[in-house]
Amino acid sequence: MTAQPLPSNEAVAEQLDLLGDLLEIEGEQSFRIAAYRRAAIRVRETATSIAQLALDGRAKELAGIGKTIEEKIVQIVDTGEIEALTKRKAEIPPDVVRFTRLPGLGPKTARKFWKELGITTVEGLRAAAEGEQLRTLSGVGPKLEQAIIKALDAAGDEGPREETRPLLGDGLPAALAAVDELLAFPGTVRVSEAGSLRRRRETFKDIDLIATSSDPAGLIAHFASLPWVLDVIAQGETKATVVSREGFKFDLRVVQPECFGNLLQHFTGSKEHNVQLREEAQRRGLSISEYGITTEATGEITTHEDESGVYAFLGYDWIPPELREGAGELGAARLDASGSSGLPDLVAPGSLRGELHCHSTWSDGRASLEEMAAAAIARGYEYMAICDHSQRLRDGRLEQQAAEVAALNERLAPFRVLRGVEVNIRADGSLDLTDEELGGLDWVVASLHSSFARSPTERVLAAMASPHVDCIGHLTTRLINKRPPAPIDVEQVVAGAAATGTFLEINGQPDRLDLKDVHARLAGEAGVGIVCNSDAHTTTTLHYADLALSVARRAWLTAPQVVNTLPWAQLQARLKR
Repeated sequence: MTAQPLPSNEAVAEQLDLLGDLLEIEGEQSFRIAAYRRAAIRVRETATSIAQLALDGRAKELAGIGKTIEEKIVQIVDTGEIEALTKRKAEIPPDVVRFTRLPGLGPKTARKFWKELGITTVEGLRAAAEGEQLRTLSGVGPKLEQAIIKALDAAGDEGPREETRPLLGDGLPAALAAVDELLAFPGTVRVSEAGSLRRRRETFKDIDLIATSSDPAGLIAHFASLPWVLDVIAQGETKATVVSREGFKFDLRVVQPECFGNLLQHFTGSKEHNVQLREEAQRRGLSISEYGITTEATGEITTHEDESGVYAFLGYDWIPPELREGAGELGAARLDASGSSGLPDLVAPGSLRGELHCHSTWSDGRASLEEMAAAAIARGYEYMAICDHSQRLRDGRLEQQAAEVAALNERLAPFRVLRGVEVNIRADGSLDLTDEELGGLDWVVASLHSSFARSPTERVLAAMASPHVDCIGHLTTRLINKRPPAPIDVEQVVAGAAATGTFLEINGQPDRLDLKDVHARLAGEAGVGIVCNSDAHTTTTLHYADLALSVARRAWLTAPQVVNTLPWAQLQARLKR
């Protein structure tokens, strides 16, 4: 009899999140609700199987997961669902949870609709809003009724769905452009993005900006009048909220210079990082807020112009924003008697020497080989591997491309165009080019592009066994907001990569960012070389490698662990072929 597969980390996290939602609707104590939500975050950010860890009695070793939650994870393995979740799902109508996905509706209001008005379905909610019944409740007015109707109209017959968060690759350029525009205003001293964008998470909700200026009101007015602003939601002397023509919500706060560091640290987050920071400070008699650090015994408030001062006052080395996820960074950052910490020296932005996965018009790219090479040179690269899709390079085209590469290398030296390919891993695990064809190339990326559910782990392991495969591209095949990851055993693949000397790619396409950070960290800890690539199909998207590098930083990786920070001769010496 075949053993049932263990539930994925995402499936476990979804149950923990839902239990938290139901507890909030029931009016449970906030600390219990927060515990389940923190645990869901930790589960998602854990690279290994949380179900297996729970079965082994080791899940409770992770921050945010205690014995009670570990037992609930075991319940998921044994019966398919947390017992408390099954009980509450029987008591709370399913549509009441869906109410909370509507703008302006939290669990408390959803509970009011259910308990005080008897509304248990999306259809009933629409009827009550259109019949102006919701406004009979305290705290509910005509504006909320209209917002509910509008949101239900937009959602269609299926009702409200989970919110889709914009991609880092879409929001970051808009945020950095806004920072530059604010810095250009007279009197502006400092501006920084904050929030999840500053931590370079793969998606975000709002774009948070923190600034200091000698003319706060003038800067706010300038911000609200920028040409890309579509709507001004709120505007005061030191705060403003606007919506851009791209649909992004921007929040700007202007503060005094002396507390810029405090506010930037607070609004950069993450929530888990800040909670841990506050709890540790409280044990030392300190209270942290966005405006300063209070010594509780004396009431003295200390402010800092820079984040480094905030962390130093609390006894820590400055923690790069990408690491602020409550995943052990505070312990690593604690300063010892010599003033040193255990934080890694993260791979630096701009440190890549070459691109090892991009496309040209030889397959589905939109720029010629020469145009791609010129763009790579403009970025300061020393080499570029052109990795067009193998199925487009049949019938002698691979050899024809080789001739063009040779001619380019004569003209562009010392820059080097490497002969590469992105070869398909077939459903049976074989590659769709011959060993002879692959053996004549400088660099080979092997990727899954189809049949994702058909033994993906075994197929990747088979590809890595080839002496010609240098790197596995976008391992889990996920497309953020569009397609879930393939059911790949990442631990097994990492072990295989370490054993065969195969590199793993962090693909910088904004909707991929694959490997994700926790998987890249696992690979780095196992000694597997990581490649940060753009997977560019145009000259203007070579900068996607910067997004891949931000994932590497979130994964605690150093420059020696990212192999395309090396000159090609040194990298070539590390190839297994």
